[in-house]
Amino acid sequence: MSVNKTKKADIVTVAKAARVSASTVSRYFNHPELLKPATRKKIDSAVRRTGYIRNRAAQTIHGIRSGTIGVLIPTLDHAIFAEVVQAFSETVEAQGFTILLASHGYDLQREYAILRKFLEHRVDGVVLTGLDHDEAVFQLLDSQDIPCVLMWNYAAQSRFPAIGADNELAGQMIAAHVLALGHRRIACMFPPTFGNDRALARRDVVLDTLQGAGVEVPDHWMLQTVYSISESKRDAQQLLSQANPPTALICGNDILATGALYGAKASGLSVPEDVSIVGIGDFKGSSDIEPALTTVRLPAKRIGQEAGKELAMAIVDPSARGGASLHCAPELITRQSSAAPAR
Repeated sequence: MSVNKTKKADIVTVAKAARVSASTVSRYFNHPELLKPATRKKIDSAVRRTGYIRNRAAQTIHGIRSGTIGVLIPTLDHAIFAEVVQAFSETVEAQGFTILLASHGYDLQREYAILRKFLEHRVDGVVLTGLDHDEAVFQLLDSQDIPCVLMWNYAAQSRFPAIGADNELAGQMIAAHVLALGHRRIACMFPPTFGNDRALARRDVVLDTLQGAGVEVPDHWMLQTVYSISESKRDAQQLLSQANPPTALICGNDILATGALYGAKASGLSVPEDVSIVGIGDFKGSSDIEPALTTVRLPAKRIGQEAGKELAMAIVDPSARGGASLHCAPELITRQSSAAPAR
């Protein structure tokens, strides 16, 4: 019994449906920025009607861009990187690119393995999170001569353009705020720092800033907690249930700070009357919890947009590679979760 199969649409089919030339359709896929919006809309409609799928594998064999960008982030578990990835994706999509997203779980060896997979899929560019990576990662990118942007952290001098916020400055700002309120009995809660240069930079500068003001954090007030609201709630509850608890808790990010707010409530304490709790990030929801969280805003949306612009430009115009790093400055956001200690 024979089965009639509909012939798959090709680029000529799309061109006829859109009433444009085949070269214009090709330009739509490879250089959409060169076409007028009305033309792109007309071709997009024709592609949808005909069900055309272009052969990326055949194109990459002949040196044509794949139209994909590999984005490597540490975790997908929480909203830490959701806003920055969303902004990046929307920005490169406007230039005709799609992202391949993967997480490495703060494992730099796993990051290398995933990067190899990205390159096997012939991505046109790569985004890495943070500044510190295994040397083998950098060597692989150099050997393949592929554009790369380091997103989220800022450094004036880095192996590839670094677009992000200065985490040391963010840590200094939140520590200075707590000190300015008059707190001296201060505890800290930070995530594990292995493979996480963001957390390490914040933690070290917070401790340095406190020490510079004559404030020492006792070892049992220096908490290491994974990115988890339930875990940070538990650890904060144990800390704040002790006799003579701290009057302030500095958290390395808003996820930990959110859990700490719940932990304070479970301990029967009021925030900020009994204890001030602060974070870093200003992620979505930080202003909506009760009490609203004092934090240092890392401009995630701007970071994603600027990183997207930089990488798309480097792909489209190879002469634009190696651009300068860009600092998206953090900002102290004072809300209801912090106040002067009770006298």
